[in-house]
Amino acid sequence: MKIVGGILGVLAVVVLATEITMRPSPGDRQMLIAIYVGSAVATLATIIILRWFIPQARSIRLTVFATTASAVAVAAVTIALSSGLMFSSPHDLRLLVVAMALGTLLAVVLSLSVGGSLTRDLERMARVAEQVGGGDRAARTGVARRDEVGVVAGALDGMVASLDEADSLRRQTEEARAHFLAAISHDLRTPLASLQAAVEALEDDLVDDVPRYHKAMRRDIELLGGLIDDLFLLTRLEAGDLDLIRESVDLAELADEAVEVMVPLAGRNDVELKLEATGVVRTVGAPDALTRVIRNLIDNAIRFAPPDSVVRVNVVDGGSARVEVTDEGIGFKPEFVHEAFDTFTKADAARTREAGGAGLGLAIARGLIEAHGGTIWADSGPGGRVTFELPG
Repeated sequence: MKIVGGILGVLAVVVLATEITMRPSPGDRQMLIAIYVGSAVATLATIIILRWFIPQARSIRLTVFATTASAVAVAAVTIALSSGLMFSSPHDLRLLVVAMALGTLLAVVLSLSVGGSLTRDLERMARVAEQVGGGDRAARTGVARRDEVGVVAGALDGMVASLDEADSLRRQTEEARAHFLAAISHDLRTPLASLQAAVEALEDDLVDDVPRYHKAMRRDIELLGGLIDDLFLLTRLEAGDLDLIRESVDLAELADEAVEVMVPLAGRNDVELKLEATGVVRTVGAPDALTRVIRNLIDNAIRFAPPDSVVRVNVVDGGSARVEVTDEGIGFKPEFVHEAFDTFTKADAARTREAGGAGLGLAIARGLIEAHGGTIWADSGPGGRVTFELPG
């Protein structure tokens, strides 16, 4: 119905324009009405045929050709009707037929040319879709057009690029997760094996110094408990399910307490701890959480500081509260400083087995600092340097 309405609308406009501009006589009016009706019928018939044919066509080139040929045919019918009613000379009619034939052939050449370009671009898009379906994420269409086909080709290339990036990220995540689980298994296995050996020795009455074994067993249990607590805390941080009770705190005081607690560990590693503060450095935060962050950073620095070196903790108030922990180790590689705090990554040296620990310290530190609305970052070596900053 829309098509019929459109044709009738065109006819009404043309008839009105004819009446205004030509003021035809009754005889001319009848002739013009015959031309208009014949053209309208030819147009309607062509549209019906094309609507049936286009879905059946196996090529865009054929569709373009059929559309162009149909448009030429409708124009030819209109011209033929007009000439048949207006021309009386057979010579003029033959000349008109020749001109119409030439125009039709040129239209065919034009349609084949345009259709060929369109078909090639669509074939490229189809090949890329098949290649991507087969696992080739490097395939691209290479189609550069400004029309709708170009938009679709650009969207297809963008989708393939996104799939490639997502696939790469998935592989990296799987590798990092496997590495992380291996590190966790290692850290769980060591104290469990020690506990099992101690229990078997006690059961077989092979122990002379029972209190010393009990002390060692307690230390292994505390190690396991700390690892489980770290995993639980990290899970809550990643889920955003951690309630922090905030208050005004002095970061310099929290850093002093953390340094005092970590002195024994530093002594066992032949590392000296030094605290440098500019006085009271105020911020708003959860004291226990911020102390945990500073201890984690110090612990990480001690593990990678060489013997007879110094780990420094600097607390500065420069408009914002800042804590910087440095060591004299090899530090972070430049290409990995942005991944140092990721939960699953080989880039963070704190996640290597050789240094001990599953390497959750920096990941937890980042989660706690970001929960306070602060930022934390690492600088590349030589020398390890991790800094966090909180609103003052």
